[in-house]
Amino acid sequence: MKIKEWAEEDRPREKMMSQGAIALSNAELLAILIGSGNKEETAVQLSQRILNSVDNNLNALSKLSIHDLIANFKGIGEARAITICAALELGKRRGTSLPISKPCIHSSQDAYQLFHPLLCDLPHEELWIALINRSAKVIRKIKISQGGINETSADLRLILKSAINALAAGIIICHNHPSGSIRPSRQDDNLTTRLNNAAKLIEINLLDHIVLTDGSYYSYADEGKIIT
Repeated sequence: MKIKEWAEEDRPREKMMSQGAIALSNAELLAILIGSGNKEETAVQLSQRILNSVDNNLNALSKLSIHDLIANFKGIGEARAITICAALELGKRRGTSLPISKPCIHSSQDAYQLFHPLLCDLPHEELWIALINRSAKVIRKIKISQGGINETSADLRLILKSAINALAAGIIICHNHPSGSIRPSRQDDNLTTRLNNAAKLIEINLLDHIVLTDGSYYSYADEGKIIT
């Protein structure tokens, strides 16, 4: 039986799309790997039969070999058995992987060090943002725009959309001055004011605006030019 022929409640892919992976049972997750069932049962029913054979224990399931799956369960061929074993092996490896350490931003110097490798040697201006969570950790860095020797543009909508999508609590913006001068321009001041005011409306803090050169920087926060 193909997935499109299943009852609404038996469509784990659609359920995962609408409700997220956490809403799926182990049988439903396994059914996604299997893909489709047979004339007698859906993929979910086949998956539940496989899980019942190991008392619904995923550790026990991971001990079944490709040959065990093929030999003991009608509807499980070589390709499906390999897919199941590969997914379980990935689960094992994830358990032994160290979590990714995200940098924390506690000062303008931290922000400068975050962006310096990206911008210090460029012959043109680029504008980047760092999205920060409530623990002061960097969620991600995003390049917003690239300009010429003297200036780059900024789309506030793009910056704020990125922050909203990432559920960020704060934003740090940074751009470089290839000229070597850290003195901000009138356009830099205008961007900082406009973004600060716009971010407040959606309860996101503009934490700093860094103007960067190779070896030095200007911080709007350090200069008291950002009012939170």
